[in-house]
Parts: sequence; structure tokens; C-alpha cells
Amino acid sequence: MTDKPDLPEGYLGSQPKFAELGLQTISHPTPEFSIPTENEVEIKLKAPSPVKVTTNLINCRTEQEHSEFVFTQTKDGELSFVLSFPEYGFYKFQIFALAASDDSKSLPNAYNYLIEVKKALKPVFPFPKQYAQWKNGCYLYSPMVLHSNARLANVHFKVYVPEAKAVAAVAAGEWVHLAKKGENWEGVATLDKHRGKDVKVTLNANFGADETKYATLLEYMI
Repeated sequence: MTDKPDLPEGYLGSQPKFAELGLQTISHPTPEFSIPTENEVEIKLKAPSPVKVTTNLINCRTEQEHSEFVFTQTKDGELSFVLSFPEYGFYKFQIFALAASDDSKSLPNAYNYLIEVKKALKPVFPFPKQYAQWKNGCYLYSPMVLHSNARLANVHFKVYVPEAKAVAAVAAGEWVHLAKKGENWEGVATLDKHRGKDVKVTLNANFGADETKYATLLEYMI
């Protein structure tokens, strides 16, 4: 196993901005924990008022950053971070946060975790790229990942997009419009023919009076 890294005093846990924003831990109240059998985890925080966040996932052995293995979403005052780990060992997970109304470009560090991954038996794949509009309270149920080795025959999209008038999945110019079911948008896309062709699959939403304008929310690659 890899050695536990030396960390500066005061590095772990909440930083001043955490309390200032009224953030609270939900799923993992202690900043240092281990995952015995899985190499994926979801960390949840409570956010009483809207915040914007960025994160950093760092492999302590290699110092390599793995932003592609963190997926961030917000719903009902909860911040969710789904993390995948490509190999066993120690990882630093850093959360940076600022009030959504603050237009400062730099987000201060709010909380730091040290996570020990005991085993990494499951292959991991990058999460979809998130665009700016996604961060306005959208929530993805499925698919969390899409790649050339995934099952692509009937891909079920289920997503929550507040204020959206229409939502569609788009692959190589082909549009599949999702249907509104309750508060979510759902639909099935057949993507088999695009397998291994480096095709971008995007999730797009229309928010306004102009029915022809769609903002990109997420981008997968298959």
C-alpha cells in the first residue's frame, strides 16, 4: 500500500469559508476516511443558500489531478460530488466555494478530504464535461458515464433541469427530444452506430422564448 502523505496542519476539514457560507457535511462528517471495497464514493454537503463550487482530486502518490473523475451537482440544497478513483492509494479531495451571488473569479478553499482507496477493482471512466448552465441546479440520474465500451443500444437519459422549456440529447447532428415526466426529463437514445468514432453526445436545454436556441449542459464522448 502507498504511504499516508504528510499534510500541513489545519489542511484537513473545514476552512474559514465553509462556516461563512453555512455549509455542513452530510455523508462524510470526518475529513479523513477510507473506502474498503469500492473505488467510487458520493460525498454530500448541505448548502443553505446557492453556492458555486469547483473541486480538485489529486492522487497523492503521483500528484496528478483527476478532474475528469469528479461529477458535481446540486439539488434541494444539497451539493453532491461523485468521485471515481483510477487506482488504490491516498487522494486529496479539495472543495472550493463562493456564494453564487459573488462574481469574484477566484473561489477560496472551503473543505479538504483525505481519502484512502483500499482497492480499485472496477474500471473507471471520465464523467461528462459540465458546462456553465449545468451548474444552475441541474441533476443527472442517468447515464452517469458514456464511453465506447458501454451499452449503447438504448441509453436512458433522466435529468432534472430547472426552468427548462425543452431538453434533448444530440449525437452527430441527430436530436432525441426528452419528455417531461414529473419534474424530470426522460428519453431513450440509440447510440450504437457511433461506438468508437469519437462522437460527442451532448445534453442540451432550451430556456427561453426562442425555441431554436439550446444551451449545452453536458458533453460525453463515445
